[in-house]
Parts: sequence; C-alpha cells; structure tokens
Amino acid sequence: MGFMRKKIPPYIYKKSNLILLVVFTAVFALLFINIYKPFESPQWYPKTEGNFKYFLYSSLIILIGVLVVVISRIVLFYYTKKRKLTYWEYIIWVAAEIFFMSLFYTLYSYRLEETRDFAEVYRSSVINTSLILLLPYSISILYLSWKEKSKQVAALEEERTHGEDSSGSAGTFTFYDEKGKLQLSVKKDSLLYMESADNYVSVWYLSKTGVSKYLIRNTLKEMEERFTGTNMVRCHRSFMVNLDQVKVAKRTSTGIVLDLDTDKVPDIPVSRTYAGQIAGWFTSV
Repeated sequence: MGFMRKKIPPYIYKKSNLILLVVFTAVFALLFINIYKPFESPQWYPKTEGNFKYFLYSSLIILIGVLVVVISRIVLFYYTKKRKLTYWEYIIWVAAEIFFMSLFYTLYSYRLEETRDFAEVYRSSVINTSLILLLPYSISILYLSWKEKSKQVAALEEERTHGEDSSGSAGTFTFYDEKGKLQLSVKKDSLLYMESADNYVSVWYLSKTGVSKYLIRNTLKEMEERFTGTNMVRCHRSFMVNLDQVKVAKRTSTGIVLDLDTDKVPDIPVSRTYAGQIAGWFTSV
C-alpha cells in the first residue's frame, strides 16, 4: 500500500501528454470496435446495412462516449495544478471514467432495446469500456514512461558534456525549455532559486553583475522532476530553492520562510505541503 500512496509522475498529467492520451484512446476505440466488434458490439447500435454505414454510425457513438474522457482529462489537468494525485487516487479517477462511460453506453443501448436486462447490458458495457480505455491507457503510460526516461538519460549525457567536478558528480545545473533545448547552465554554488510564472520559469542566480534572472519557457513541475535527488527542491507551489544557499529558516506570521542572506533576494515562502521535506533537510545536515 505504500507504493499506492506515492505521487504519480508529473508527465502523466502534462498538457501535451493528456492530449496524446485522448487522441490515441479515440483512435484505438474506433479501430477496436469496428474491426474486432468484441462482445457483440453491433447490438449497441440500430441495424445498419453494410460495413461502411456501421463504421460511420459506430464511430459517432464511440466519439460521443470518448467525450467523457475529454472532460475528465481537462478536469484532471486543472485539478493537478493545485494538488498532486497518488497512484491510488489516479486508479479511482480512471475507474470513475469507466463507470460514467459505461453508463452512457448502457443507457443508449437500453433505449434501443428495453426488453434486455439492464444489469446485463451494463455488465457488457463495463467490459467493453474497460478494454477501450485500459488498453490504450496502459500503452500510453508505457510510452510516456519510456520517453521520459530517454529524456532524463539525454539530460544526464548533456550534463556530462559540460564537465564534472573532481568528485565525479556534475558541478552545474542545466536548464531546458519545454522542447528539450538547452537554455542555461549554472554552477551549483551560484544558483539561488526558481519562480514559476504561468508557462515560464524564472531562474535566479549569482553573476558578476549581482543577482540575475533568466526566463525559460517550461513549468516548475518539469523542473522539479528534472532535479529530483539534488538540493534544488520544491518548497512552494511557485518556488524551488537551492538548499545549499539557504542560511536561515524562520517562522513568521505568514508561515515558514527561507532566508538566502543575499541582497535583493526576498525570503522564499514554504507551504505546508513541503514543510516536512524542508525541515528534514535542516535536521539531517
């Protein structure tokens, strides 16, 4: 059960990946139903003459049903902007999609032939809907996981090309935009913090002119995932901070803040979600 309480990777509810999932699910549903016609699926539709008419009619009904997934994934996208889902919560979310999509097909099929047993129609719809959703979902998640791992490997290789310190670990933080293009490299002892601004991230660091800022088109979720295992950690919905630069953590009337003891750098807020992680770092060093 410990694994089920872990947060799902951010790339699962990334906007572009959600669009990919919905499109792939719709295409898969159309091909699966019209080619294999599993579990007597033609009974879902009125009698039509010819495969082409059946294809057009069934495609229309399938796409209407897929609207459940579209609405669900839009809600998921905005919901995860404020709160991360655990694996257990994500499974419940998918189960709810199957429930409502099955209910749609059941009501439609039952309206066409009211003499059939409603429970039997719903059971058949659940089986069909589970195949329609779970198969493409599984394939999509495996593909996205492979894509993300490949991206991380490429990033590590890129870091190695920028040099390593004497201990053999990379001595810089490298930053990429949403397209994976390298935008900035900063020495670990010069990086201060990051701040999100819609689809952009402001990277604040020390330069020869003082405190400088570099704007990158990406999300803080992507940055958080990229810097997992480093001292560049999430401390707030809008902030990540280099813990090596933090000199003081103090409680104020508005909550816990981190003082980097650097001119023109404001105190960085710590939200309740990340307070335990930040406190753990201070007690372990």
